[in-house]
Amino acid sequence: MRFRLLSLFALLAVAVHPLAADELEARALRILREAPLIDGHNDLPWAIRERTKGRIGQIDLMSDTRKLADPMHTDIPRLREGGVGAQFWSVWVPTDLAPTDAVRTVIEQIDIVHRVVSRYPDTFEMAYTADDIERIHSKGRIASLIGVEGGHSIANSLAVLRQLHRAGARYMTLTHWKNTDWADAATAEPQSDGLTTFGREVVREMNRLGMLVDLSHVSPGTMTQAIEVSEAPVIFSHSSAFAVAPHRRNVPDDVLSRLDAKDGVVMVTFVSGFDSEAVRQWNAAKSGEEARLKSLHPESAAVRAELLEAWKKANPEPRVTIGLVADHVDHLRKVAGIEHVGIGGDFEGFESAPIGLEGVEGYPALFAELLRRGYSDDDLRAIAGRNLLRVMRKAEALAKELQSKRQPSDVLIEDVDRPRVPATATAHE
Repeated sequence: MRFRLLSLFALLAVAVHPLAADELEARALRILREAPLIDGHNDLPWAIRERTKGRIGQIDLMSDTRKLADPMHTDIPRLREGGVGAQFWSVWVPTDLAPTDAVRTVIEQIDIVHRVVSRYPDTFEMAYTADDIERIHSKGRIASLIGVEGGHSIANSLAVLRQLHRAGARYMTLTHWKNTDWADAATAEPQSDGLTTFGREVVREMNRLGMLVDLSHVSPGTMTQAIEVSEAPVIFSHSSAFAVAPHRRNVPDDVLSRLDAKDGVVMVTFVSGFDSEAVRQWNAAKSGEEARLKSLHPESAAVRAELLEAWKKANPEPRVTIGLVADHVDHLRKVAGIEHVGIGGDFEGFESAPIGLEGVEGYPALFAELLRRGYSDDDLRAIAGRNLLRVMRKAEALAKELQSKRQPSDVLIEDVDRPRVPATATAHE
């Protein structure tokens, strides 16, 4: 009750003495200079791969990448403008790759991260621990970390998992849009009822390595079981609140209520279709129209594209506001607690962005909105990065303890699980 009264007084104070947006953003930037903003998910490596086949010299990140023929959300001036102190660069690979191709491709993605960091040494520095993040941030550089998006990247091999960690990966999302052989995704028909025996072994080995278990993209059953199995805190690197927008990629309240016991963090994402029910329904209608046009005009992609553009002009996509993203933060704070909230924009992984969050320069605007709603400076420091730093330190300490007690797991999937028929899926994000 005391917390609610304090929040009410803070909101009343803002209403009586409103600050200009630029003043709030300036205050937000001051906070981000004190506590590093750690964004949980940015798909820049894949954006570079798509545009240049991994030739990083063909994209100048010191320039305004909005001016490219194929515009981007991310460049160094805008990272600076946005107050970003640390970034998990996602090393996503498509889910339809053969296992050996997935391993090769994820290694190539990791290589892109290391080469980008080396190309801009005055801006970026590789980070592997919470202490690294704080040290690099104190020097005015952006700490660069690696997150593997999708357990399909390890090709059912704990040896590959270990080598990805050795190459710098500090979290892994257990699935992407399709199931793995050992874990169910949120956006596919369940085939394992959560985690298989091998899936549990993957989680335990990640704990031993000190690799954060990322539950974005997984089914509620996988979420619940991974939270139970994991000895370390878990994260959601780019998810929002299901109660605010019921997309299957978001986190339901019953899972949010478990985060306190496991000390996890949900990093609110900026994907419009995840943040807005109206956009989710619009996307479903667009998919239906695409299917209809394909059945009517199977012979001509050009005709289908023209007719789809006409449909979109007649049915414009709803726009998401910063306020709606802040609503997700509010809900996570209410259900899970302020110490379990973070930020995971998913820039370069979507097309439609909320107004004011069109690129990595937009974080201060979101934090200004939270200040306007009565969040304290300490609240913002926690959301920006201190919550994730706490989680990382706990995972690192546990890994040190586990490594002193047990050897790397030599479990093979064929020893513990029945063979499974892979499911299919396509989309990114």
